[in-house]
Amino acid sequence: MSERLEALDAAALAGGGPERVQRQHAAGKLTARERIEVLLDPGSFLELDRLVTSQLPAEAGRRAVGDGVVVGSGEIDGRPVCVFAQDFTVHGGSLGAAHASKIVKVMDLALKIGAPVVGLSDSGGARIQEGVQSLAGYADIFYRNTRASGVVPQISCIMGPCAGGAVYSPAITDFVFMVEDTSYMFITGPDVIRAVTHEEVSKEELGGAATHAQKSGVAHFTSPSDVECLTLVRKLLGYLPSNNLENAPDAPCDDPPDRLLPELETLIPPESNKPYDMSKVVLSVLDQGSFLETQARFARNIVTGFGRLGGRVVGVVANQPAVLAGVLDINASIKAARFVRCCDSFNIPLLSFVDVPGFLPGVDQEHRGIILHGAKLLYAFCEATVPKLTVITRKAYGGAYDVMSSKHIGADVNFAFPDAEIAVMGPAGAVNIMHRQEIASAADPEARRAQLTQQYREQFANPFRAAELGFVDEVIRPRELRRRLCESLRRLRNKKDDGPRRKHGNIPL
Repeated sequence: MSERLEALDAAALAGGGPERVQRQHAAGKLTARERIEVLLDPGSFLELDRLVTSQLPAEAGRRAVGDGVVVGSGEIDGRPVCVFAQDFTVHGGSLGAAHASKIVKVMDLALKIGAPVVGLSDSGGARIQEGVQSLAGYADIFYRNTRASGVVPQISCIMGPCAGGAVYSPAITDFVFMVEDTSYMFITGPDVIRAVTHEEVSKEELGGAATHAQKSGVAHFTSPSDVECLTLVRKLLGYLPSNNLENAPDAPCDDPPDRLLPELETLIPPESNKPYDMSKVVLSVLDQGSFLETQARFARNIVTGFGRLGGRVVGVVANQPAVLAGVLDINASIKAARFVRCCDSFNIPLLSFVDVPGFLPGVDQEHRGIILHGAKLLYAFCEATVPKLTVITRKAYGGAYDVMSSKHIGADVNFAFPDAEIAVMGPAGAVNIMHRQEIASAADPEARRAQLTQQYREQFANPFRAAELGFVDEVIRPRELRRRLCESLRRLRNKKDDGPRRKHGNIPL
């Protein structure tokens, strides 16, 4: 019997055999087991169901030990993680009943032990020979993805093909990684598109890493190789708790919480229509070297990502004046709303940097549903119960002021810089509407316009009026921002805000 066990173990470890492994390497891809070795702490992997085998007839040459997927648990930086890795060298990583059952088992285990799930996808899709059993297997996985959502972090790494119904599992998960040049995702491939719509498109153009990072927003991170992708997954997990009942792990911090930021005094132009790079503000405030941006190439007019303040993890949402003046449009609203909800699910405080002229006007935006999609971001901030800190760096106009984590929708601490403008709209536009006739009839219209604009700015478009009303907690000097945020975050550490009892809200999807 021991000889049989040794033979089965050897068959499982061999995957699809030396020739197919060599082909995998020639394509610039690691095998499933090699990927797991890179992802997990050395020697920590405990495999499940190594000997599970497809029940297809043996004479069809289809009964491979392990059935094309490696599953189990291990550790990353000493913390438990559950993982499954599809093996493209075995039946092209295609999913059948036994294959799906192994993934389902490790996902169920993740919920039981409160550990993140990392899925490494490299699959030709549903196994046609198993018919509806393959479809049932996908549905079983989708159901577990949904049940685990907001309970344990779920990370998908697309490391080869992922097409058809298989794409919906990564789409439900919290973060999607793709490897450049070797991975792609799409519902229908180029051949079907050519037949149905007569459009010519390559796999890379249709669903490659660059496409999903820049255009669709499906991919949160891209990397040039398998090793770099898996290393980045390890880094991301350092910012996330193991489950929704824990806090993200603190890190030792040698960056003084009271460090002053003199560079902020000159970084932000006082003129509201001049661009600057909000990323520099974010990097200056956070613990040095701690910022990890998400979806960096998508909807670049808003910045999202994880960082640390005094060693504690925070989620950052920041308007980016250097791109489209930091305006909120459909893509920016969707990107930020998804990120805010993820942070709230996993007890990560939110830090918002606001410099927003409003929502992007235009027929295209209106027809594509800016009302609906903008409401997603509003809903996400309103719903979030984690500590929320907001900094108005320069301007906050119109409804976008309300939406960007204002005091009115539950922000705990709101700071503003002395030159910030908080108003229904910019001073110039407001004066043109309010005093059109007076300006037109003035002896010197331009001088009168300038005078009225300055009066409007002093009376309405400044942070002191908002502070008088309690809408801004304090107007602070930019150099003091890091110290004040670290203090506020410490005070809010034990915040409790359970909200009304309900099954769930009905976010405008």
